[in-house]
Amino acid sequence: MYAPSIFEDRFMDGFLDDFFGKPVSAINRMAQPMRTDIIEKDGNYEMSIDMPGFKKEDIRAELKDGYLTISAGNNETKEEKDEKGNVVYCERHSGECRRSYFIGTHLTEDDIKANFENGVLKLEFPSEEKKPAVEEKKLIAIS
Repeated sequence: MYAPSIFEDRFMDGFLDDFFGKPVSAINRMAQPMRTDIIEKDGNYEMSIDMPGFKKEDIRAELKDGYLTISAGNNETKEEKDEKGNVVYCERHSGECRRSYFIGTHLTEDDIKANFENGVLKLEFPSEEKKPAVEEKKLIAIS
């Protein structure tokens, strides 16, 4: 029998956020897959990967054996003290997310352009394999 989970639909986030100072939202951000849109435009693929809450230096893109792997990780520490300097609240969170995409063995790192802005990683690379240029036959004049 299927029973709905109150933790999957974020039913309790508002309550827990108000009580604990928003830790649940940060945890849910790390648990979600990196939502990706891929479109083909003008002979290129354009990927947009949502990565809210990360900074450019937190993100790593690697190409190996035709797989483009995007990973991101961060460490957060939040500490609150009262007026006497006593710690009344301390929280630590660290996490990493990673996702791989097969983009083909014909591409190199130089073929991929990446840009990170406003929490979205955008990548662009050729959609078709480069074909070697066919050498033109040149005739030699015989006298």
